[in-house]
Amino acid sequence: MINNDVLRSVRYALDLGDHHVVTLCQMADPAFAVDTDQVKAWLRRDEEPGFEAMSDTALAHFLDGLIVHLRGRDESQPQRAVETRVDNNLVLKKLRVAFQLRDVDLMEIFASVGFKASKSEVGALFRQPGHANYRRCLDQMLRNFLKGLSLRLRG
Repeated sequence: MINNDVLRSVRYALDLGDHHVVTLCQMADPAFAVDTDQVKAWLRRDEEPGFEAMSDTALAHFLDGLIVHLRGRDESQPQRAVETRVDNNLVLKKLRVAFQLRDVDLMEIFASVGFKASKSEVGALFRQPGHANYRRCLDQMLRNFLKGLSLRLRG
């Protein structure tokens, strides 16, 4: 899924302003350079002038900042390095951590938008890529999750 779409969906679900997105990106790493003009370029539609594709690193900073914002930082642990490669499984994993979702919650979110997912299917999304039961999270599944998450958060 396109990183810009993930940002748009999460931003809509949480009703975040551009400045808040900048703050979240910098919570993960204060040295990460981003400003509101950059965020506006990420939020434009593909065909609009001034559109800029959001990098995997920028999305990882945003999602890590969201985790820190919603759950707090564990000062007893060293700060983790931000991922340079983001896929749908990682996005799902980071959103699961940020919103403290369990398998049952994930299944309810999928069911709220009419997408059937069993407990074993959901669990397979969070396995390591080399595991025999690993399952890639396809774009349709992530879109349905983000839509269901929006319904859950916005009512």
